[in-house]
Amino acid sequence: MIERRRAERRPSRLERQGLAVPLLVLILSVGACATMGPPPAPAAPTAGANMCNAEAVRWAIGREPTQDVVERARIESGSSAVRVIRPGDVVTMDHRTDRLNLDVNASNAITGARCG
Repeated sequence: MIERRRAERRPSRLERQGLAVPLLVLILSVGACATMGPPPAPAAPTAGANMCNAEAVRWAIGREPTQDVVERARIESGSSAVRVIRPGDVVTMDHRTDRLNLDVNASNAITGARCG
């Protein structure tokens, strides 16, 4: 008679809930595999943003990058930022339309002016 009761007993609440967790994991896993849409397009520069014009500072090539020369180059190029890049300097590769880059050689002379 004891054997019969075991065979006829209904699953406990804990046993029924035991299926809920694996089912939930399965559903969430399938949702994580869904493809994502394309990344958003980069924002266009606003009309009021400073835009770099490296051609306006070609006069600086050959000069020493003193604080006065660098600041004058920043202003005349219309940039909001400037960085002096010396040989061996590690720089980020991000392109900023409002930044002037002044390349300097080992003799401490400006060899190039470019935006980015």
